[in-house]
Amino acid sequence: MSTEAADPKENALEPEVKPIDPRDLDRHECAACGYTYEPTKGDDRNDIPPGVAFEDLPSTWKCPVCGVPKKRFQNVGPLNAPSGFKQNLSYGLGVNTLTPGQKNLLIFGGLILAFIFFLSLYGLQ
Repeated sequence: MSTEAADPKENALEPEVKPIDPRDLDRHECAACGYTYEPTKGDDRNDIPPGVAFEDLPSTWKCPVCGVPKKRFQNVGPLNAPSGFKQNLSYGLGVNTLTPGQKNLLIFGGLILAFIFFLSLYGLQ
């Protein structure tokens, strides 16, 4: 028998490495020329393979079209997601962070309250 038994505590300490899905990675757009770096495609001109996040690109990486530095790129979010969606969640008096049930309660509760106030006007003489 082998004396090298697997220790369950030792395996529990190792972090579980989850592979990154390139579709979840944010795209970045060049502010000068409009080139969009997509992690699913990589960058053939600079030998960047597909699946490399923009944050993992070397600091010396430049736009393959116009040559501006990496700091001139803006995050435009993941592919097939509305641009600026994450930023818009912080606007609107906090209403954008409500669940659909909370929004329904707020809307219809307000309508019912307004209707009750309207009916109370008939009580005035």
